[in-house]
Amino acid sequence: MKYMDEYRDGAVAKALSQKIREISTKRVRLMEICGTHTMAIFRHGIRSLLPETIELVSGPGCPVCVTATEEIDRAVKLARTKGVMVTTFGDMIRVPGSASSLQMEQAEGAVVKMVYSTFDALKIASENRGNEVVFLGIGFETTAPTVAAAIETAQAGGNNNFSVLSAHKLLPPAMDVLLSGGNVRVDGFICPGHVTTIIGTASYENVVEQYHKPCVVTGFEPVDILQGILMLVQQIESDRAEVEIQYARAVSPEGNPGALAIMEKVFEPCDAPWRGLGVIPGSGLAIRDSFAAFDAENRFDLQVPAAKEPPGCLCAEVLQGAATPPECKFFRNACTPATPIGPCMVSSEGTCAAYFKYHD
Repeated sequence: MKYMDEYRDGAVAKALSQKIREISTKRVRLMEICGTHTMAIFRHGIRSLLPETIELVSGPGCPVCVTATEEIDRAVKLARTKGVMVTTFGDMIRVPGSASSLQMEQAEGAVVKMVYSTFDALKIASENRGNEVVFLGIGFETTAPTVAAAIETAQAGGNNNFSVLSAHKLLPPAMDVLLSGGNVRVDGFICPGHVTTIIGTASYENVVEQYHKPCVVTGFEPVDILQGILMLVQQIESDRAEVEIQYARAVSPEGNPGALAIMEKVFEPCDAPWRGLGVIPGSGLAIRDSFAAFDAENRFDLQVPAAKEPPGCLCAEVLQGAATPPECKFFRNACTPATPIGPCMVSSEGTCAAYFKYHD
């Protein structure tokens, strides 16, 4: 049965590829803004199925990669604070800050624990009442609702030794910055299915209306991605710009009202720093005053010096779609998954990591 499914998917992929080649006359540049899409495109050789008229570029779709250096420096400062246990998702441990990383601090004796969910961190706090347990809130709209739920649960349960350092990012404002800057040409967006499952499609309307750029919300299987590309090409060839849903089996225009409600209850929009894009107004999520007791920025002194990017590292340009990893002098030389210089090589969904693993 599995063989038959793969055979059928292969036939569909071939048909989609052929259809794209038949209708594609304009040279277009499509950007995927999701690290999962980036890895899937490389893993399945999607580029090899497309005509030369279509260029795929990666954008700021990896939450680990766009976490600013100063945010890593704050996490490092927390790890150096006596009595504090830092909990985080695995990729964040190795991301370099200005002079250190959580992995390096762990090697020096700091208590840094990898968790698979925010509720794992909350459980650690319940079992270690004598310590302050801080969870690093990293991610886009997909992870923010679970973090909000954990904060709400901590407040209800009196887990006063639990807090969150919120570095969450919102994707639509970053899309606006990419287009308004005028430095990178993008003709259409392959939008992330999982994020849109939460936020719905209304968040992309500004991109369509103000910049006349089509957006297609796409799943993560090869057939999904090819169908999404076909839908974008069809729009561009007919000079249309709309928000369309390819990933209809999971995404609805209204998103997830329950997830949005708990995000709204616990968080409020704030200006946030993005690696490679600078500070983007309204692109972050700050913890509301009603939950201030669980905001690590209120509980600890997290002031850090202004951060600088590693000289010569092109992660910032890669995240904007303005450069490809092979253009960086460090790529495959000083910068590898074992010895990453920038976050795009650290994360399993980073563009540099994808190029390193799959690009010839």
